[in-house]
Amino acid sequence: MATFVVPPIDADPWPSLGGQVVAWIKDNLVHGPGDLRGEQVRMDAEKEALLWRMYEVFPQGHPQAGRRRFKRVAISLRKGSSKTEFAAWIAAAELYPDAPVRCVGWDEHGQPVGGGVTDPYIPMVAYTEEQSEELAYGALRVILQHSRVAAAFDIGIERVMRIGGDGKAVALANAPDSRDGARTTFSVADETHRFTLPRLKMAHRVMLANIPKRKMADAWSLEITTAPAPGEGSVAEDTMEYARQVADGKIGDSRLFFFHRQASDKIKLTDDSGNLDMVAVRAAVLEASGPVAEWSDIEGIVDQWKDPTADLAYLERVWTNRLVRLSVRAFDALKWAALANPDYTVPDGAVITLGFDGARYRDSTALVGCEVATGHLFTVGLWERPAVLRPEISWEVPADEVDVMLAEAMGRYAVWRVYCDPFYWETSVREWAGRFEQVMEWRTNRTGPILAAVQAFNSALLAGEMSQDGSRQAASHIGNACRRLESAVDEQGQKLWTICKERPDSPHKIDWTMAAILAWEARRDALAEGIGGPAKRSVYESRGMVAV
Repeated sequence: MATFVVPPIDADPWPSLGGQVVAWIKDNLVHGPGDLRGEQVRMDAEKEALLWRMYEVFPQGHPQAGRRRFKRVAISLRKGSSKTEFAAWIAAAELYPDAPVRCVGWDEHGQPVGGGVTDPYIPMVAYTEEQSEELAYGALRVILQHSRVAAAFDIGIERVMRIGGDGKAVALANAPDSRDGARTTFSVADETHRFTLPRLKMAHRVMLANIPKRKMADAWSLEITTAPAPGEGSVAEDTMEYARQVADGKIGDSRLFFFHRQASDKIKLTDDSGNLDMVAVRAAVLEASGPVAEWSDIEGIVDQWKDPTADLAYLERVWTNRLVRLSVRAFDALKWAALANPDYTVPDGAVITLGFDGARYRDSTALVGCEVATGHLFTVGLWERPAVLRPEISWEVPADEVDVMLAEAMGRYAVWRVYCDPFYWETSVREWAGRFEQVMEWRTNRTGPILAAVQAFNSALLAGEMSQDGSRQAASHIGNACRRLESAVDEQGQKLWTICKERPDSPHKIDWTMAAILAWEARRDALAEGIGGPAKRSVYESRGMVAV
């Protein structure tokens, strides 16, 4: 079993309320929606161990004795692991008046004694406003309705409240509002691999920011997810990267507990000829399942790989819990991330090219630079609608800022060419061309040129012939770009493709990606004209450039 655990398990166990929480859940709660609905809880050993870690407290004699060790917890398990039900059990315990979820003292053996939370407020945020039984709040509602502690609660469609009114759990699809946000004692972010929209990422940030506000309540947060698709920029992807930096010692955060289980990368799902190895597929699913394999339909899961129309990348991600790029995505987000060189700064006066693409209102706009000598891509400017704006509020890309950033780049670097997609910016592009001889229209709706430019960009990315500045926003745009197949084929008979959004009205932007493709195409043209060699030196020096 391949696991990534932060922090690693200590040789000497910390004191924990976890055993008491496990016992309370088993004694008082039931299973939620599914085959075991309404039956007494049967918890596997892994979930019991996770609860032990989640509820570790600082030992006696420590300045924070009895307080929670972890304030932020994230759990990543494969699809069908009952992790949503698991989160609902925890929420029920955190909400019940006398459940042993906070340390209220110590017994004669020096072990913590648990008690309830005063006036708990538990926001449970999901990716959709329709809180179905498949989501944590929906599961909580069903669990409490059928449990022995049901009489302690007033159970509604969007909130569960203690009968006395001194505590509640609420279903949300956005951040807690100003009335309740500061009262959080425990929060759940459900299916965070789906948290890719700005409103959901903002909700997550707000929830984390609210955790320190109730010190006496010893508040904490829980994120549950399946492995994220690399490059989508989800909360789950961001949390995993955060955990990696903690594990590497780059971030000194002792308050995070992160657990991810997947099939080992050593298990290859295909043989040397690229054919599926069904024995390996079964082994990978079993390894990713862990204890839940005992009650899972393993053969039914494995059989999905036999469907010739199946999305194998999707199956691998959700059933083996590996980070696998979606098959519809245009570029390898993991490879892109590996090309990051955030410590490098393109020097003033360097010969660069620029790419420009964007819209005025709904989408974003990007100006991307590429150093000709190194192939280093960097963000000159990126303008996106602020996540805090409500949908009904109008917003427009600030054209004056774009103009200023272009002018500053023209003065700072030796810009060879600026390739601009003029759509939505025709007037501005004409004005720029009148001021700067390097500015040229480059229309992305020309099938032949854009196919060649996209394939060249992708080939260079896969070959590691470029580097990039590590921008998180840029990585999101790269990850959002999907393939659109065209009728043209390459020398091997494979259909060529360009890029597009996943759907026309998608809120996931790709404008930085297109601007980068244009900047890279301009670099290719620069090299073709000899900017990298001595033959054209006098031409570039006459423009104030230095040939590399």
